[in-house]
Amino acid sequence: MQDEGGNGDGGGVGADAPTGGMDHAFLALERELTVLLRRARAKSGEMARAVHPDLESAAYGLLARLDETGRLRATELAAYIGVGKATMSRQLRALEHLGLIAREPDPADGRAWLVHLTEEGRARFRAVRDARRVAYVRQLAGWDRDEVAQLARLLHQLNRGVES
Repeated sequence: MQDEGGNGDGGGVGADAPTGGMDHAFLALERELTVLLRRARAKSGEMARAVHPDLESAAYGLLARLDETGRLRATELAAYIGVGKATMSRQLRALEHLGLIAREPDPADGRAWLVHLTEEGRARFRAVRDARRVAYVRQLAGWDRDEVAQLARLLHQLNRGVES
């Protein structure tokens, strides 16, 4: 089965494919990351709607970050996600309206606010996250655990490089 120009098996680029002087390994990486990211975007929308039918797909990542960290300033969330303050403010208002997050004054700076998951937000998010984790385990059941650990390590290394 072919996906997004790839062959789905992680194999190399065809001999007739233009490379523009690029190493075949980097072309294969780019192709597979494109497939992965497209699927992740689609899945993010599904997961967001599972948390709440009115939730935007982009907001799922905000819930994940708040579940990981607890209370954060909106500016910290915006910097982590890579969006501007206005976009973050709009997304947080929507999450607050849905009852998934709450705001409270930052005790360290009375002018700032901290946002956090509500109990309902945490419960809904974790139910969806846990179901996703079960799906990962099922999908990778045939993999050697060392391969799973290596994939996690390499993705972490890639993500660290993207942050800088």
